[in-house]
Amino acid sequence: MSPGTTTSGKGWVLKDLGDGFRAFWRERHLSTLTTVRADGTPHVVPVGVTLDADSGIARVITSGGSHKVRHVRAAGEEGAAVAVCQVDGRRWSTLEGRAVIREDPGSVADAERRYAERYRRPRENPARVVIEIRVGRVLGNV
Repeated sequence: MSPGTTTSGKGWVLKDLGDGFRAFWRERHLSTLTTVRADGTPHVVPVGVTLDADSGIARVITSGGSHKVRHVRAAGEEGAAVAVCQVDGRRWSTLEGRAVIREDPGSVADAERRYAERYRRPRENPARVVIEIRVGRVLGNV
């Protein structure tokens, strides 16, 4: 990918973006998650993100009462438009897509396992949910 390249969700899957892209999303980097408040302003927070390039799903684990979860829930069943971005010097990648909240035990356990593989074992949190993002656009330079 070159800087600012936009790839639409038509006719491609994330695994087609190359080994460098996949490796960058496996390296340990903090990311930002951008959601939109009711007044239309962006809410940007640091998060850990995992990406399943084969399915085109990114996941963020968080507490169910967080502002980011409230913003996603407020968007309704179709999900909220969100973006996750990570930067390492000149290398960067943004994943844009629709987010929904998953709170069933299976989804939470799967997301915790993925998080532990990329970062570390997450602390115990009985209020944990998953922000699941179906990636529709990729931008970046990796």
